[in-house]
Amino acid sequence: MKKVIKQCLIGAPIGLAISYVITIVISCLIGEGKYYAVVPEFAADVGSEITAVVLQAVFSMLYGAAFGGASVIWQKDWSLLKMTVIHLLICSSATFPTAYIMYWMPHDVVGILSYFGIFAASYAAIWFGQYSAMKRKLRKINEKVHENS
Repeated sequence: MKKVIKQCLIGAPIGLAISYVITIVISCLIGEGKYYAVVPEFAADVGSEITAVVLQAVFSMLYGAAFGGASVIWQKDWSLLKMTVIHLLICSSATFPTAYIMYWMPHDVVGILSYFGIFAASYAAIWFGQYSAMKRKLRKINEKVHENS
């Protein structure tokens, strides 16, 4: 449990930083010379832009904490399939409500399906990249073991 809490505490500021960077990138891409801290619909729902910014910061930290805490799953002695499924369920359970509440996706069936498609593709790409990197490391370790024996 201490590991989970430690990873959550590491993940929270990372989630906030990523959220902040995303707002900067989106503001640059829109290209109007304005900074868009939150989605206007979210600000309207909560009554003010500052309330929306504060809530987005809190949700971003919770989102980051969930991802950080979920990372301890990879240290378990479980099958790769079990670790992947549990990690995916935890991460998507934190991601979807946050994305929906913050209006990071349209609130219709197409928006929800698009969100899950993008999330699944992103998750798969990151997972495959991590898997490939770990496989290369293990191959190098095995080569060194064979050289020394």
